[in-house]
Amino acid sequence: MERKGKLTITIATVVLAVLGTAAVYALGQDKDKYSLKSPSGIAFSDFRGYEDWAVVSSARTDEVLKVIVANPTMIRAYKAGVPGNGQPFRMAP
Repeated sequence: MERKGKLTITIATVVLAVLGTAAVYALGQDKDKYSLKSPSGIAFSDFRGYEDWAVVSSARTDEVLKVIVANPTMIRAYKAGVPGNGQPFRMAP
C-alpha cells in the first residue's frame, strides 16, 4: 500500500513538472521579459541589464530580503565619494 502511494506521488510530481515547464516555455515564446510593463507604466526595458547590477545595500524583514542595486555608473559615483556640500553624485572621471 505504501509503495503504491509513493508511486502515485512520484507520477503526479513528474506530470506537474512537465506541465509547468511547458507553460513557462510557452510564455517565453510570445514575449521576452523586457516587453513587460507594470500597471504604473514602468517597463523592464527601462532597466535592461539589471541582472548584472551590483548590490549596494540590503535589509531583512520578517517576510523578505530587500536589496538596493546600482548600475556601473552609480557604482563609480559611490566610489568617487559623497560631496559634502549637498551636490548630487557625479560620475568619476
